[in-house]
Amino acid sequence: MPKKPILLVVEDDEGLQRQLRWAYEDYEVVIAGDRKTAIDALRANEPAVVTLDLGLPPDPDGTSEGFAILETILSLKPDTKVIVASGHGAHEGALRAVAMGAYDYYHKPVDFDELGLIVKRAFELASLEQENARMAAEQAGEGNPGGFITADPVVLKALKTIQRVAVTDVSVLLLGASGTGKEVLARGLHQASPRREGHFVAINCAAIPDTLLEAELFGYEKGAFTGAVRTAEGKIELAQGGTLFLDEIGDVPLSLQVKLLRFLQERVIERIGGRKAIEVDTRIVAATHQDLPAMIADGRFREDLYYRLAEIVVTIPPLADRPGDAVLIARQQIKRYARELNPQLRGFTPEAIAALDAWSWPGNVRELENRLKRAAIMAEGKMVTADDLDLSPGREDGGFLNLRAAREQADRTAITRAVARAEGNISNAAKLLGISRPTLYDLLKQYGISA
Repeated sequence: MPKKPILLVVEDDEGLQRQLRWAYEDYEVVIAGDRKTAIDALRANEPAVVTLDLGLPPDPDGTSEGFAILETILSLKPDTKVIVASGHGAHEGALRAVAMGAYDYYHKPVDFDELGLIVKRAFELASLEQENARMAAEQAGEGNPGGFITADPVVLKALKTIQRVAVTDVSVLLLGASGTGKEVLARGLHQASPRREGHFVAINCAAIPDTLLEAELFGYEKGAFTGAVRTAEGKIELAQGGTLFLDEIGDVPLSLQVKLLRFLQERVIERIGGRKAIEVDTRIVAATHQDLPAMIADGRFREDLYYRLAEIVVTIPPLADRPGDAVLIARQQIKRYARELNPQLRGFTPEAIAALDAWSWPGNVRELENRLKRAAIMAEGKMVTADDLDLSPGREDGGFLNLRAAREQADRTAITRAVARAEGNISNAAKLLGISRPTLYDLLKQYGISA
């Protein structure tokens, strides 16, 4: 037999309490007659719907206690559908309650049929919202630029910035250590932009010798130098109508920075050995792991070029600073490697999850993918073990200056990892942490962590 939904009734009139309990036989009715009992019941039962009499002791002739309870309920569990009632004809009070976030209101004396319809609609809306939240959790990462997988608040904020600027033509500078996913974000920005039908052209400026980088970027005419047996378009031209991704822009030599600056200012290029100005319409996304302001101070990077490239700056933290993300990414990636390399794989052992969670990932996502691919090949059973991943425990402390900051960071890290291990299931995450679900909800809200 399916479990009845819980309806919390906050009412101090004992006669009305009995009537309400009898009237709502389709629900599991929990009664509370004062603020403490009501809040305790809210924490213990997490009801989706609450009916609340605004006139409660110690102020039964007023509404101050009812409003205090309403404020607390919406603070602890903002998605609760609260239906308020007043027996004093205070229409203004009911409107104030709705303005504060109450779902609906009704006046006493109670019309049980009318109130029953309001309660039923409230439960239906709560059910729809829960289903939408569940579907959104299942699709985590699918709506992010490039399918970027993360639960980290800092990265989620960066992804929102990427989504917002994608529809514009401003130049974007991505900052972050090698292997943090800068090219993934650049591709995601391109796919979310009006230029998605054009080419996404990437060039790693650090991987090409200085003597060849100019030819790679700007192209050359036949006979421009020894070996130039034909005319060749450069990467900038190939990105016409699309996006050019300049990875490791900090490695571009000063002599070439001048020519790159001219292109960014005038949107025209000249091939090596050519005399014809060629107009190019392409969006520029650059990335680097280097400290460009420090390079500017040292005279190794042009300040005017920096401001042309850095109209919008997005920083991606290393994987070690994104607790829980390694497990989220690993769960998604192992499915792909299972399809490609080892169809018998089904997931990770608990020890493997713990090892993934504890490792400091100096090589970031690139290192994670490398270990996962190797583990998929070497695994002998259906579950990847810590030995398959070749991981040993060890993570440095955070170096905090005071106990309060250390405790807060420890809370954030433990909660994010638990939610990641539980794949978004709050009940299971609470069990891993050894706390109740309401307590975990409070902590998620307190620290602004998405579940």
